[in-house]
Amino acid sequence: MPFRILPWVLLAVIGVTIAAEVDYPLDAPAPDGRRLGGTITQNSPAPPIANDENKDLKRERNYPDQPPTIPHSIRGYQIDKNGNKCLSCHSRANSARSQATAISITHYMDRDGQALAAVSPRRYFCNQCHVPQKEVQPLVGNSFETIDKILQDDANAAQKP
Repeated sequence: MPFRILPWVLLAVIGVTIAAEVDYPLDAPAPDGRRLGGTITQNSPAPPIANDENKDLKRERNYPDQPPTIPHSIRGYQIDKNGNKCLSCHSRANSARSQATAISITHYMDRDGQALAAVSPRRYFCNQCHVPQKEVQPLVGNSFETIDKILQDDANAAQKP
């Protein structure tokens, strides 16, 4: 029968200190994150899933090259190797008929910038970059301002005597 050394035995033999168990109380307060209050051992019900925003309005982008967000529900859309429901409206061939925004020409290019007849496999799975929005209040405050607003505020301040 071959001799077998368990890893923790080997560590003890070579003098590595093994961390002792830390005595944390099981009823310590849970961190105030998405679900507030309670203790670590309590099971709280998950918050309800928020409704998809379904306004079909283009949103302003916050920075150059930001992928546009999806302004409608995509619940139940098939987006896998066998099909992509998004392309039924947003492909070059269908966008005029559906009045949907056509996907960018960059989605029809390979990694070397060569034009392709169909959507590039690198850009086929829309949810890698584009996400639908939910009707929820922000979890934390946000004072983000676009660069255009900052530049406009600076220009306005420079014009004042």
